Amino acid sequence: MSDHQENVAAIETHHAHRDDVGAKMGMWLFLFTEILLFGGLFLAYAVYRFKYSDQFHIAAMEMNTFIGAINTIILLTSSLTMAMSIAALQRGKKMFSIWMLSSTLAFALIFLINKYFEWSVKFGHGIYPGSKDLVNKPNGQILFFGLYFVMTGLHALHVIVGMGVLGFMLVFIIRNKVTPDNYIKLENSGLYWHLVDLIWIFLFPLFYLIQ
Repeated sequence: MSDHQENVAAIETHHAHRDDVGAKMGMWLFLFTEILLFGGLFLAYAVYRFKYSDQFHIAAMEMNTFIGAINTIILLTSSLTMAMSIAALQRGKKMFSIWMLSSTLAFALIFLINKYFEWSVKFGHGIYPGSKDLVNKPNGQILFFGLYFVMTGLHALHVIVGMGVLGFMLVFIIRNKVTPDNYIKLENSGLYWHLVDLIWIFLFPLFYLIQ
């Protein structure tokens, strides 16, 4: 290889590296905005819980801790399978990476199904924003369930978006558009998914455990 060709190859390698770094920085900036969004909601929860501690305690008794715990285990396991998918692809184990990513998607779907049934029970009991039963409750309980539906609903939306992103990654791996030499997209998708799991780790104790 001539000196000119070596220089061109070095420049291309440098650009590829810089693009990967830039992509990861962009993802971290995006995740930071997500943290700010949920951070504001967590702050609102803390303020209202301090103000209406007794009513929050009563409202929390309506929560199904078992379902919340199951969903926590499901999401934690999905984070593990996501990490295993990335590690497998980096080692050139394409099929194992596909299986682990498919497992992550399956866990996400199970989480949403559990959340659907949990919400259905609340709606069946007349506990949902704007319902006659909820409006007649004290302000503290109204705020508790308002925050519950907003925060868990927003989280569920992030799970759905994450499933869409991971679905694309699955197709990309199958079509060799994401490979052991070019896995930054999968890695960034994993960062997003870990954030989704981390948010739930905070939501679970706030609504299900702290009474």
